[in-house]
Amino acid sequence: MADARTARRATALHELSVPEAGALLRAGELTSVELTRHALDRITRLDPALSAFILVTGETALERAAAADRDLRAGIDRGPMHGIPYALKDIIDAEGVPTTNASRLCADHVARTDSTVESRLRAGGGVGLGKLTTFEFAVGGPSFDLPFPPARNPWSPEHVPSGSSSGSGAAVAAGLVRVTVGSDTSGSTRGPAFHCGAVGLKPTRGRVSGHGIQPLSHTLDQFGPLTWTVADAAAALQVIAGADPADPRTADVEVPDYGAQLERGVAGLRIATSPGWYADDPGTLPEIVTGIERALGVLGGLGADVEQVVLEPYDVFNAVGRVVFAAEAFATHEDDLRQHPRSFGRYTYQRVMPGAGIGAADLLRAHEVRRMLTRRLDETVFAGHDVLITACGQTTAARWSDFPENWPPPKLANDMQTIPFSVTGHPALSLPIGFADNGLPIGLQIIGRPFEEATVFRVAAALESALGRRDRRPPEPDSGGNP
Repeated sequence: MADARTARRATALHELSVPEAGALLRAGELTSVELTRHALDRITRLDPALSAFILVTGETALERAAAADRDLRAGIDRGPMHGIPYALKDIIDAEGVPTTNASRLCADHVARTDSTVESRLRAGGGVGLGKLTTFEFAVGGPSFDLPFPPARNPWSPEHVPSGSSSGSGAAVAAGLVRVTVGSDTSGSTRGPAFHCGAVGLKPTRGRVSGHGIQPLSHTLDQFGPLTWTVADAAAALQVIAGADPADPRTADVEVPDYGAQLERGVAGLRIATSPGWYADDPGTLPEIVTGIERALGVLGGLGADVEQVVLEPYDVFNAVGRVVFAAEAFATHEDDLRQHPRSFGRYTYQRVMPGAGIGAADLLRAHEVRRMLTRRLDETVFAGHDVLITACGQTTAARWSDFPENWPPPKLANDMQTIPFSVTGHPALSLPIGFADNGLPIGLQIIGRPFEEATVFRVAAALESALGRRDRRPPEPDSGGNP
């Protein structure tokens, strides 16, 4: 054990997984103050080229790190995130810290109380580093007409990190922080994870509280971790998951020990796949199809039973999701849209305003079809399979030049395939599986039964291990790389 700890201690601090760093913290071979100073130094050095952070709370972070160290010396262990730095998408409240939503409308807003996510991370001994760049109100796009510059993709300055958790994807990929928490309404966590080569989880609807988080679409919004590895995501979800009286959308369902199940392997699991959604689409990069096939072959070789299934047409899921999204997003922002329309960024306004034309009958019909799609997914896939594996996105990260003055960009019509599982509410995780020929990350999506995130993590961990350690990072700006 001592040799393992020594080897881990020789690793650059930002490359230590949450469990690895936690082991060193508990052994007294590392302090949270060291971890936090290292993270703050990297942010100071690298973030000017990335704009991943809107706000860095360095002084407060060091105070919380010192408190975490004192607790550990006193024998007080607050859980898997104790002493670990993290950052929040800037739609999530932390008491006394601005929540700007990257919008002129909220530029002066300072949170009076913690969100449930923040209060649980703080109670768990976590060390908050600050707030991360987002698309305006978690919608919009990579806009230059907002109070803060858009985040950059660390792999290439010519490409966006996706959104809306754009700062989260950039910060994690660049090694500024390993754990971030954001929102996912139609793919806002999974998209940046996919395009930045990270792990992004949309938990089951009702698994994580949205109290104290800026809403967008009341029945689609979910909240979860975007991290560097599967183990990091499991540790974060362990802390933030669970029922919350302040959010009636949450479910009173037991939260298992996610970390304890990561090494169980996949032997005996039944894996469903439906290549009809992506493999036959000329818009899907061949490298993504090949990468998914390789991953399925790995799972089969590890003892899983891989079977093809036929899903309802992707376009039906997409249409339902777009109707619900537009109607609910407009309802959320209607007052400001009517009273302060010019205060919104151009992309945000153009994405949300179409919801004004969706009537009650349209929305009710969409929810009716939504229930049907959920039922058929459960019957077709999860009645006989443990997880479904499919594409997360069809192409690598878009170029800045792909975004015209007006929304939507024509080239991005069906770039992501994340919205179906926002519609159904099933847990879905974006897992990196390598790189395309252009050097940008690619990945796949793992979907599980409701509240069975542990099984999703189990499959993801097996693939992550078999496909190689996560040891490739983007080039650093000050070492001759991009951006």
